[in-house]
Amino acid sequence: MRILIVLFTLALFASCSENKKMIVHETPFQEKMNTEFKDASVSPLKSKDLKGFKGLDFFTYDSTFVVTASLKRTPNTEWFDMRTTTDRISKERVFGIVTFELKGKTFQLNTYQGKELSEQEGFENYLFLPFLDHTNGTSTYKGGRYIDLEIPKGNTIEIDFNSAYNPYCAYDEKYSCPIVPMENYVAVDVEAGVKAFVSVYDED
Repeated sequence: MRILIVLFTLALFASCSENKKMIVHETPFQEKMNTEFKDASVSPLKSKDLKGFKGLDFFTYDSTFVVTASLKRTPNTEWFDMRTTTDRISKERVFGIVTFELKGKTFQLNTYQGKELSEQEGFENYLFLPFLDHTNGTSTYKGGRYIDLEIPKGNTIEIDFNSAYNPYCAYDEKYSCPIVPMENYVAVDVEAGVKAFVSVYDED
């Protein structure tokens, strides 16, 4: 009897250790994303996908995909019509150009500021960084991914590609998502952030 108790205790301890290990290695970004996607009141998932949802698929966190970029502000740029996946037009402007090195290459991308969003309380400093890379259509969403940023006080800004996420239209075509401009192409495999979503519809 004592042996059974000891074995049960060891098994329970091992199970707890594994759970703790998973929590330790889960980033706040991943936890936040999964929490939101499980919440039916805010989740972009279709009802059928939400029923079987256990969590998004992420690349393993990789610190080499966290870069410090220089920010060249482009003041007084005009608002333009950014195309979306629907008939809706998103009023955007180029806030600035970020320059950084990734995997031994130098890249320059536009950061955008949305007119409508910038006028909402709490989003005055929000910047939008959409990008394309070599993984699109294979391990990541074919239409590219987004990164949320905030206007920095200085002329440098940290970009964490581990926080790259899919537009909502990757989960449900009813959403209207800005189409990533071709000039925001990162010519490497950005194996960081959220991977492509496989719907239960695709598995049927």
